[in-house]
Amino acid sequence: MIEFLVRHFVRDYQQVQDPAVRERYGVLSGGVGICLNLLLSLGKFFAGLLSGSIAVTADAFNNLSDAGSSVVTLVGFKLAGQKPDDGHPFGHGRIEYLAGLLVSLLILMVGVELGKTSIEKIFHPEAVDFSLITVVILICSILVKLWMSLFNRRLGRRIHSAAMEATATDSLSDVVATSAVLVGTLVGHFAQVSIDGWIGAVVAIFILRAGWGAAKDTLNPLLGTAPDPELVKEIQQLVLSHQQVVGMHDLVIHDYGPGRRMCSFHAEVPEGNDIMEAHDAIDHIEREIQEKFGIETTVHMDPIATGDSEVTRLRDQVRELVREVDPDMSIHDFRVTRGPLHSNLIFDVLVPHRCRLRDEEIRRRITEAVQKTVPGCFVVLQLDRSYV
Repeated sequence: MIEFLVRHFVRDYQQVQDPAVRERYGVLSGGVGICLNLLLSLGKFFAGLLSGSIAVTADAFNNLSDAGSSVVTLVGFKLAGQKPDDGHPFGHGRIEYLAGLLVSLLILMVGVELGKTSIEKIFHPEAVDFSLITVVILICSILVKLWMSLFNRRLGRRIHSAAMEATATDSLSDVVATSAVLVGTLVGHFAQVSIDGWIGAVVAIFILRAGWGAAKDTLNPLLGTAPDPELVKEIQQLVLSHQQVVGMHDLVIHDYGPGRRMCSFHAEVPEGNDIMEAHDAIDHIEREIQEKFGIETTVHMDPIATGDSEVTRLRDQVRELVREVDPDMSIHDFRVTRGPLHSNLIFDVLVPHRCRLRDEEIRRRITEAVQKTVPGCFVVLQLDRSYV
């Protein structure tokens, strides 16, 4: 059923990196969510009126808020699909994250309101009438919400959408919530125990938990998260597969919304190589990364000395000394300028973000260690922060 909908309503459905295709996926998800949630809300509201159950009625309004969330998702994908303009040269892709965050806030609001109503029902319980129609509607709702969770999860993973993942999580929490309402209805009828308010409170807790988790998932990319380590590894393998490049560093990946990523890094090339040949290799690497990962790339070319055995020996020594300060530190852009009385060892140190040492302390430790090992040298170092 899911593949049928995708194939018939999403043109070019396999081109998931294309913003226009992502927009079509979003419209499909939003449209299906609006229709099904409105039907479920009407059915549960009718069942709530028949039974007088606050838990069932609250679940109906929960589905109504889900329909509103689907509207937000649909509008968010439409806005995110807009082309770049003068004010937003990187496009509007992050609106998709904002849509997911708004959906999460709506989920939290529903959870709070349901919790307040349920607490009132706990202190002032009322009899709940049993109805077979109510049970049938609740069972159908559980089955529909299970399918909706699978539907949005599969679409979300296919296009890597935090907004759809949040919607899938919301649908799964609705399954738990409606199941709790169904259990409460059956227990209240067969055991003659009024637990309607307590069931409503449990439902509220599940909704709040789901909303908080979805909020974190959509807020993280807005704040800026570290790139996927597997992606970093694949980019490094691609770059170093070119014989003209002997190393790379300072990789930074910027996320301007799904399908709108940019990256930059420094590629190390032997200083004796033909500069035009090296430049052609760099251009080829940029095109490869764009074609394989859909990431626009800018590469800075760093020439390094590879034919000087003394420089190579000093570089290896300094690299090991830096690792003694922190095993995750590395060096790059190492070069030596020689004078009649002393030599300058010039290099950059890449410091992992998890390192707790202050910059002054890092400089002092490295400088003392190098000068002790290589007497008569001056150390000129630059500290860089790792973003991967």
